[in-house]
Amino acid sequence: MNVLFTEEQVQQRVKELAKAISKDFDGQPLHCIGVLKGAFVFMADLIRHLELDEITCDFLTISSYGDLTKSSGVVKLVTDLTVPIEGRNVLIIEDIVDTGLTLKYLLENLETRNPKTMKVCTFLHKQAAEQENVQVDYTGFVCPLKFVVGYGLDDAQTLRNLPFVATKEEN
Repeated sequence: MNVLFTEEQVQQRVKELAKAISKDFDGQPLHCIGVLKGAFVFMADLIRHLELDEITCDFLTISSYGDLTKSSGVVKLVTDLTVPIEGRNVLIIEDIVDTGLTLKYLLENLETRNPKTMKVCTFLHKQAAEQENVQVDYTGFVCPLKFVVGYGLDDAQTLRNLPFVATKEEN
């Protein structure tokens, strides 16, 4: 493995993202939706740095990778939200936007639920791999076209616990 973003770089960028989000939603309630499993580490750190009075959280599980290192191209909602989002300011928190297929599916699905606003924050963005043009409002890092692990991102459910992001040779 080769470290791509150190723990210090990751934590600094998370604080910068939280500051931008806090500025954009100043004085407004914000409902954060974490996309499991990959985004849980990023989301936990991000919401601790948000300077907002009213933050609520929910999670959903989307699958497009399984245990593969590349998207299967088939997106499925595994676990849905537990509370309605109608009329709420929603922030979708993703670990990585790769092809854009998962995010496109998610945005289309959630838009039908009539949120007041909906923005996307992703920790990593592989812009060069995008097949779908999707709006990402907050990006932690632009990521090279390599398989990455750590800080919530996994290799067959392992290595999520690394406090940094590393590239790994694909299986």
